[in-house]
Amino acid sequence: MSKKKISIISCAAIIPVFVFISGLQLLKNKDSNTAYGPLYNVKKGPLTISFVESGTIKARDQVILKCEVEGRTSITYVIPEGTRVTKGELLIELDVSSLEDQRIDREIDVQNAEAAYISAKENLAVVENQAKSDNDLAELTLAFAKQDLEKYEKGEFLSELLKANTEITLAEEELSKAEDYLEWSEKLFSEKYIPETELKGDRLTKKKWELNLDIANTNKQLLTDYTYKRNLAKLISDVNQNEMALERTIRKANANVIQAQAELKAKEAEFRRQKDKLVKVENQISKTKIYAPENGLVIYATSAKSSGWRGSSSEPLDIGREVSEREELIYLPTGDATDAEIMIHESYLKKILKGMPTIITVDALAGKTFYGTIKQIAPLPDSRSMWMNPDLKVYMTKVEMEGLDPMLRSGMSCQAEIIVQQIKEAVYIPLQAVIRVAQEPTVFVKNGKTFAARTVKTGLDNNKVIHITEGLNDGDTILLNPPLKSAAVYTKAEDEYGTGLQEKISSGLKNAETMGMTAVEPEEPKVEIPDAAAITKQLENLTPEQIAEMKNKYENMSPEEKEKKKQQFGGGKQGGKKRSRTQENQ
Repeated sequence: MSKKKISIISCAAIIPVFVFISGLQLLKNKDSNTAYGPLYNVKKGPLTISFVESGTIKARDQVILKCEVEGRTSITYVIPEGTRVTKGELLIELDVSSLEDQRIDREIDVQNAEAAYISAKENLAVVENQAKSDNDLAELTLAFAKQDLEKYEKGEFLSELLKANTEITLAEEELSKAEDYLEWSEKLFSEKYIPETELKGDRLTKKKWELNLDIANTNKQLLTDYTYKRNLAKLISDVNQNEMALERTIRKANANVIQAQAELKAKEAEFRRQKDKLVKVENQISKTKIYAPENGLVIYATSAKSSGWRGSSSEPLDIGREVSEREELIYLPTGDATDAEIMIHESYLKKILKGMPTIITVDALAGKTFYGTIKQIAPLPDSRSMWMNPDLKVYMTKVEMEGLDPMLRSGMSCQAEIIVQQIKEAVYIPLQAVIRVAQEPTVFVKNGKTFAARTVKTGLDNNKVIHITEGLNDGDTILLNPPLKSAAVYTKAEDEYGTGLQEKISSGLKNAETMGMTAVEPEEPKVEIPDAAAITKQLENLTPEQIAEMKNKYENMSPEEKEKKKQQFGGGKQGGKKRSRTQENQ
């Protein structure tokens, strides 16, 4: 193709969409020179409603191997990508040096904890033995105190009381006898039978026994009034003190035992904790070597992710690369069955259902097509795409592919055409021929020498043509580009909103008017629009093949892309806005 033609095509590709279509139809109908613009004859025939989305081939049955070592560690060995491995074969080995140091530290901690645990266990035995000894001694002391009290009350005191009474009795007898002797001595002395000294001796003996009797009575009184009470109180106090001492001893012994038991439990728990730490480190060391759980083909996770539509900035998997915990390292497909993962735009969700047929083509396998059915539709938008573009809402959809093809590989790019509906005999027209008038889909049908608006009922569309279920017949002639001024803005009557909502609307409008709120018109894009006559002249110089190629390119555009082109090049300021609303409602 010459440079001149390339230049003309490049220029034509950036003209406003509505001028471009008008130019194409102008060339097509140049001889007819229709005053109403390009026309279209309604067709009836088989119609397929479908749309195409891009995606990635994924293995249906695969094992995802992740890094299970805590923190970050580096790779010391990795098997080459694409290697077919058998179960038990080493795939990745991670750096284990820091974990080996941790294992030595944990072993030392375990030994220290074990020694402390054994010491606490022996200490508990000593404390329990000492507690038993102290309790026995306190109980024995209390028993002795009770025996002393009983012995005094029933033995010693009675004995001392009997002794005191005996002394009084003896003193009384001796005094009586001394009085008799004295009486006889006085008689004998008066008769001069005995000397005076003997009389004085008898008098002294009497006096002595009188004093002894007084002493015996006094001793008895001291015994009953003071000594007995004092000794009894002391012995009772000893019993009480020993009872309290026994209680203190028991409580202290119990406290010592409980403290020793608590210390033993703490040491035992610490011992178990240190052993668990050692087991954990040993488990971490065992996870530094990742083996193949099944036979399969090695695919690096970084390669699989970078081949996806969303891209990836991950560093390739290689020796020396640092990896983190739970990071995906290797995908290991365990069979030839594959699925396709595609991203469905939110505008298509209402059209698709589980089980819908899908035709899949793989970019790397030209000429091959695969059949599949929709297996799963994600309930929420894809978070990664939302992070990259918050305005883009796409849903991950899994398509189950039929058949086994060893040429298919995970990560291959594919195109999936989802068949929404197939109609054997359908009336259909180009999507652009339908506008909405008063919220009703409308087309302009030729009626003699004029065109009249006709309300139709529509079905689904495939971004190119739309199914007309009622209102048109095969062979009817319609305007391909109906007058957009007919698509007047539809306004609702106040009573259609309901009383409560209408009151809020009226109040809001009054508040807005009071606050001086005004609508701001969006700034028009500053794009230089080519002269229409020059564009028409350029289109007339194109070959039919070039015109067909540009027309095909335009028809393959989605409604959103067509609207975007018109807004980008400033084409159809008011009409473009109305057309956008018409297509969205369809």
